[in-house]
Amino acid sequence: QVDVTAMARLFGYVDVTDSGFIAAVLSIAFNPLFWNVVARWEHKTRALSRVFGSPHAACYCLGAVILMLNCVRSHCFTEAMKSQPKLEGLDCHWGYYSGLAILAVGTLFVISSFLALGFTGTFLGDYFGILMEAKVTSFPFSVLDNPMYWGSTAVYLGWSLM
Repeated sequence: QVDVTAMARLFGYVDVTDSGFIAAVLSIAFNPLFWNVVARWEHKTRALSRVFGSPHAACYCLGAVILMLNCVRSHCFTEAMKSQPKLEGLDCHWGYYSGLAILAVGTLFVISSFLALGFTGTFLGDYFGILMEAKVTSFPFSVLDNPMYWGSTAVYLGWSLM
């Protein structure tokens, strides 16, 4: 026997038919699918490196596209959050400041990961043949295995709570 009352209560707080929610889910699913498919295609064919004249130029171009897609994803996420029902228990100063603290920690992990990896290390440079000289083990990689992913997740969780 499975108790589905908790799930039923959760769906009372999420309007899955809202177009903003659907756009957010699609953009959240599309982004990593897109950049992984493009990066693997580049690794196999080196087509982007040929088109852009160098692996660095191609990697910077893909990085710019990824950043633009992330802006679209963040916009869709924000619009979805605005249109979804709110939990009364979280609509208070405690909920807001908890979300702000989680968002701040997530931002710390994302920015420090970017600074440790650099642009090409962050935006799939290894698929373009641009390799780091050594494995990055400094903060935040000394604290978490995947600080960019955990940080991004924390940013969106904090944003949701706020």
